Amino acid sequence: MRRSQERARQRAAEREPEKREPTPSAPPPSGVSALWADGVGRVGTRSVQVLAILALVAVAVFAVTRLTLIVIPVLIALVLAAAISPLVSFLRRKGFPSLLATVISLVALVAVLTGVVWLVVAAVVSQWPELRDQAIEGFDELQSYIQGLPFDITEEQLESVRDSVVGLLQSEAVSAGAMAGVSQTVDFVAGFVIMIVVLFFFLKDGPQIWEFLLRPFEGTSYARGQRIGDSTVQTLGGYVRGTAIVAVVDAVAIGIGLAIVGVPLVIPLAVLVFLLAFIPLVGATLAGILATLVALVALGPIEALIVLAIVIGVNQLEGDLLQPVVMGRTLRLHPLVILVALTAGTVLAGLSGAVLAVPIAASIWRAIQVWDGPELPAHFARQKRHETVRTGS
Repeated sequence: MRRSQERARQRAAEREPEKREPTPSAPPPSGVSALWADGVGRVGTRSVQVLAILALVAVAVFAVTRLTLIVIPVLIALVLAAAISPLVSFLRRKGFPSLLATVISLVALVAVLTGVVWLVVAAVVSQWPELRDQAIEGFDELQSYIQGLPFDITEEQLESVRDSVVGLLQSEAVSAGAMAGVSQTVDFVAGFVIMIVVLFFFLKDGPQIWEFLLRPFEGTSYARGQRIGDSTVQTLGGYVRGTAIVAVVDAVAIGIGLAIVGVPLVIPLAVLVFLLAFIPLVGATLAGILATLVALVALGPIEALIVLAIVIGVNQLEGDLLQPVVMGRTLRLHPLVILVALTAGTVLAGLSGAVLAVPIAASIWRAIQVWDGPELPAHFARQKRHETVRTGS
C-alpha cells in the first residue's frame, strides 16, 4: 500500500512543471557604454570600423601610387611568369636544367617584345611622310564635302582649321612626340630592367618563393595559401594566353582588311589592335576608332566606312565565337565589375593599370572561390538562396 502511494506521488511530481528560479538579468549599461548599446550606437560602431578599413585601403593605395616604379614591374612580371611558366615546365620535362630553361624562355620573351617594338617604330618612321601627305589631301576632300552641308560654316573657319592641322602634321614636334611615346624615358628603362630581373626569379624559383611566404601558416591556413597560389597562376596564365590568341586573330584579320582597302601604316595599326586587345571592353573599340580615323584622313569617308565595317565584323566574331571558346571560364566577371576595375586601374596607374586591373580582379575573385576548399567559396561569397524543386502530379 505504501509502495503504491509512493509511486503515485512520484508520478504526480513528474507531471508538475519544474519550478525554476528566474535567472538574474544583466544590469543595463550605464555611463559611456550606454551610448553604444542602442541601434544608433551599433551603427556608429560599424561606421568607425568601415572608416578604419577605408583608411587602411587609402594608405595602401597611396603607397602603391608612390611606388609604381616597383609595383607595376613586379605585377607585370607576375602576369608574364604565369603566362610562360608552361614553357619553362615543358623544357624542364625535356631534360633542360632549371637555369637553362628559364634563360631560354626569358630570352624568347624579350626577343618577341623587342621585335614588336622595332616593327612599330620602323613602320611609323618609314610611312609617316606618306601618311602626312595623304592626311592633308584627305582633309581637303573633307573640307569640300563639309562646304556642301546645310550648316553655317564659313570658308575662313575651315581654312583656319586646315592650316592648324597642316602645321601640326608638318612640325617636328609630331615626330618627336611619336618617338617619345615609343622610346620612353629613364623610368621606363629602369622599370623594364626591374621587370626582367623579377621575371627571371619568378620563372626560376616561383614555387619556392611562394612556399617561403607561406612559412608562417599551418594547417588550414597553409592549405588555403596553396590553393590561392595555384588558382592565381592558373587564372593569370589562362587569361594572358587566351587573350594573346584572340589578339593575334584580331590583328591578322583587321590587318588583312586594312591592306585590302589600302590604308597606310597597316603593320603599326595591326600591332596596336593586338596590344589594345588586352584591355577588355574598350580596347577593341579604341582600335576600331583609330583605324577608322587613319582611313578617313588618308583615303576618305567611303574607305573609312569600309574599315569600320571590317572592325565591327571582326569584333562580333571574336565576342560571339572565338573568345568563349578560347577563354572558357577564365574570366568569370560581370561586365560592370570589369568596367569598374578598368576605371580604377587607369586612374591609379594609367595604361599599365588598365591592362593589369582585369586579370588581377579575376585572380582575386578566383581566390575567393577557393577560400574554404577547392570548390568552396568564402562564406560571404556563397549562394544564399536555395532552389526549390517543385513536384506535381
